[in-house]
Amino acid sequence: MTLKLYFSPGACSFVPHCMLELSGASFETHMIKLHKGEHRTPEFRAINPEGQVPVLVDGERVLTQIVAITLYLDSLSPNAHLLPVDPYERARAMQTLSWMNNTVHPTFTHVFRPNNYSPDRAVQADIKAHATLRYQQHLQTLDTLVAEQISLGRPWLAGDHAGPLDAYALTLCRWGTIAELEPTQFPSLWAHVQKTAAHTDIARAISTERLVLNTLEAKKP
Repeated sequence: MTLKLYFSPGACSFVPHCMLELSGASFETHMIKLHKGEHRTPEFRAINPEGQVPVLVDGERVLTQIVAITLYLDSLSPNAHLLPVDPYERARAMQTLSWMNNTVHPTFTHVFRPNNYSPDRAVQADIKAHATLRYQQHLQTLDTLVAEQISLGRPWLAGDHAGPLDAYALTLCRWGTIAELEPTQFPSLWAHVQKTAAHTDIARAISTERLVLNTLEAKKP
């Protein structure tokens, strides 16, 4: 049975989108336009009451949350090597993925949607400014992580194969440009993002979602 992925262009759902492309599995994509409020419709709420993407549907089975979807897709396509096989390396990959998902990602949410945390515009401005600084620090940490992997001779963040860490790193770096953080200040990360974007399977996901890696460049006349 064909897998179905509900995604929004440029959102964190890009990670499982890339994993499906990398796995070679048969799948369908269903775009949810967040800016039009499609995640709040009764039809989508019936699939995910939280009104969030990504959502992966496999027959009668419905999964949300990137970490859960990552583990499921890896189990369905073990030959794709989406995650390392070695127990320690696998745990390390999940450690990094969890950090991206539960620390870096929420920090960007404070940058992008400060109104979620206060109705006061002055407070919102403070939240955004503080979160932008924290987000810059997170990207610096990710830049260091990429440099360490390169020094170990590992082509991808989890070892020898492209996977969810690389797709998430691309997403987080791209979001950094939305926060007006110039990506070249993270040279190892930015180079890795461009390498990841050039991967044949990941490039298909980028094309489908019509993503621009550096939104700051896109804004220039």
